[in-house]
Amino acid sequence: MARNSSRDAEFTAFASGASASLGRTAWLLTGDREAAAELLQATLVKTYVAWRRVRPDGALAYARRIMVNLDVDGHRSRHGAVPVAELPERGVPDRAAEIDDREQLGRLLAALPPLQRRVVVLRYLHDLPEKDVAAELGVPLGTVKSSAARGLAALRAALEGQREERSPR
Repeated sequence: MARNSSRDAEFTAFASGASASLGRTAWLLTGDREAAAELLQATLVKTYVAWRRVRPDGALAYARRIMVNLDVDGHRSRHGAVPVAELPERGVPDRAAEIDDREQLGRLLAALPPLQRRVVVLRYLHDLPEKDVAAELGVPLGTVKSSAARGLAALRAALEGQREERSPR
């Protein structure tokens, strides 16, 4: 019994500390607040079930891997549903420019194909090395490199297109 309560306490501490980061990742992967909350919850449940096997120093990476796998599974079942990017609700003082940037990032990421979106989120927003992204996604290193290059190129093109739309003619 003491072993279970220790396990529960360790997991509770992990979940408290990692929920914000995992929640942002879920939102960036799904582009939808409700879907992100569901993905986060499912990730925490699966992580708790496997908690005995999780190394403390790799717990966040383990949970992110679960999240990405769940997102892949969910994406397969959605069959082409296009996520609509929303900004997670927060009690933030007037930071309109930051919110606009975050909303724009969410919309741009939501427009990327799922693998490119996952690679860009893990590689550049979580600052993971390419080999770690490859390991978390279970894809070859070359796939990570090409998906990152294509994803960044698509993001740059979309940003350039938006600048051209706003510039006076």
